[in-house]
Amino acid sequence: MSIEQLAETAQAMVAPGKGIIAIDESTSTIQKRFDSVGIECTEENRRAYREMLLGTPNLGDHISGAILFDETIRQSTKNGVPFTKLMMDNGIIPGIKVDKGTHALAGFPGEVVTEGLDGLRARLEEYYRLGARFAKWRAVINIGDDIPTGTGIDANAHALARYAALCQEQGLVPMVEPEVIMDGSHDIDTCYEVTEVTLRSLFASLYEHNVMLEGTILKASMVIPGTTSGEKASIEEVAAATLQCLKSTVPATLPGIVFLSGGQSDEDATAHLDAMNRMGPKPWPLSFSYGRAMQSAALKLWAQDLTGNIDAARKTVFERARDNGLAALGQWNKSAA
Repeated sequence: MSIEQLAETAQAMVAPGKGIIAIDESTSTIQKRFDSVGIECTEENRRAYREMLLGTPNLGDHISGAILFDETIRQSTKNGVPFTKLMMDNGIIPGIKVDKGTHALAGFPGEVVTEGLDGLRARLEEYYRLGARFAKWRAVINIGDDIPTGTGIDANAHALARYAALCQEQGLVPMVEPEVIMDGSHDIDTCYEVTEVTLRSLFASLYEHNVMLEGTILKASMVIPGTTSGEKASIEEVAAATLQCLKSTVPATLPGIVFLSGGQSDEDATAHLDAMNRMGPKPWPLSFSYGRAMQSAALKLWAQDLTGNIDAARKTVFERARDNGLAALGQWNKSAA
């Protein structure tokens, strides 16, 4: 695939007023979510849940793409329509999570590195045949006593860059996700410093691996105080710090940035995105790639009656997509939500 085609896909992923829904939970992760609402984590229940989400009427009005798990990209609706076809028929670009999760970084206690590069070229080739047009790889940066180290940050940046280069070789837009974790007692200034160093390392590594930024999307975490810091930053403080950090580190050639919710409440994730988009001109579109912040309310409704509550659950999914789509334009009105 040419750089022009990759760039076209990347731009479609961050089209005005649209964002990404992340439904790429591993089997163990979705089991925890199903357990929390009393649903048995069978393959059929997982398939039915993903069909409930992806079958939301008019979802494509506010959702440009969806990140799927390996199991999900191979599944179909109850009527036998492949999920990828259902998505494309509704203007939603199929994406796929390709990393194999985090593992302890040897020699660096408290730090992790994401694995999954072995055999990745062949897996990406298969995912492209199955309909995926973008992929996602998540790195995890923890903040604590004497961490992260430069080695830990650089190891994850290097893996992200190798993954991104392989994606573009196979015609897939890489979504690079260096998540600075909210857990911890750090203040907002520390989060800013770690995020800045992480992004500088990431883009240096992408450059070294000849990754074409015009066909790449950044999935970023917001600059926010640690969950046990006791510090409460306002919506405007988080938005301003995040935007300043991005402007100092992210090249203007990037087609767009989508944010992860990272454990924020549904409303906070939307409010922070909206505030950033109200803060004047930016070099790139700012949108969303939310998982729990898109799904949590719908999952609780659906769990009460797996067949009888589908319409109500889908209504909630659409409303969350609409609200975040408005926030991506800086037009969300909390009082009207």
